[in-house]
Amino acid sequence: MKALVCILLLLETFVFVVQQQVDGGLNENEISQQISSEDGSQNSPQTDTLRAEASTDSQQYCDLCFPDIHAALRELTATVTEQKENIKALEMQLREAEQAAEQQMFILEELNKKNYEISNLTQSQVEELRKENRDREIAFSAALMESGSGYVGPFTTDITITYKKVFTNIGNAYNPVTGVFTAPLKGAYMFRVSVYGHGGIEATAAIFKNEKLVVMAHDYLAQGALGASNGVVLILEVGDVVYVRLWSGSRIFDNQNNVNTFSGFLLFPLREQEICRM
Repeated sequence: MKALVCILLLLETFVFVVQQQVDGGLNENEISQQISSEDGSQNSPQTDTLRAEASTDSQQYCDLCFPDIHAALRELTATVTEQKENIKALEMQLREAEQAAEQQMFILEELNKKNYEISNLTQSQVEELRKENRDREIAFSAALMESGSGYVGPFTTDITITYKKVFTNIGNAYNPVTGVFTAPLKGAYMFRVSVYGHGGIEATAAIFKNEKLVVMAHDYLAQGALGASNGVVLILEVGDVVYVRLWSGSRIFDNQNNVNTFSGFLLFPLREQEICRM
């Protein structure tokens, strides 16, 4: 816009100067009066010649001026068109900038709302959140024998193994008397079992969920030490139970090295709809 204003001012000045030069020159009447006052005795043909020359000079001067004016007007028109395109581009950039600013303001408002909600949590809400986090802390690990060494099995039927030496029982979801883990909340849990024995009799144990076999650890050798392990991730509802059963005819051995173990822990809790999708 500044460039357009400058061009208009220059054009106006140019026209003014041309007009002054034209007005300051000698027109036909002035030439006639000057000729008459200086030499009244000059004859009429000389006067006509001077008038013709003055008319010719004026016409040539104007012919020299007007083409320049037209060229300036064409250049001015081109400049105005270019400035209009620049203005349109600037307006588009301005609209895009306004839209981006609106989006940023929306995000900022949402963050301010979240900060306000967090800052206005009551003490009871804070305690409730802490309790919820504590409820999610579930993990246990236990070995077969609390002390000493010896064999368990073989039996004529499958039995639930009670792992009596508890290393960890966060959340108290594992019962060392029954050997059963009971899920305190819905979620994904990881469980693992290891078995160890001596050759001649197989060592076989399986993880069960609600009386249904899930995975098994098994090994057999005619002589020497034998061992196996297995693990699984299970989706449990509140109250689901998980435990290990020793296969009938199997035998395992444990000592101070704790070579037979049963462990499990909560990976993460699940909402009702997440469990339904699975």
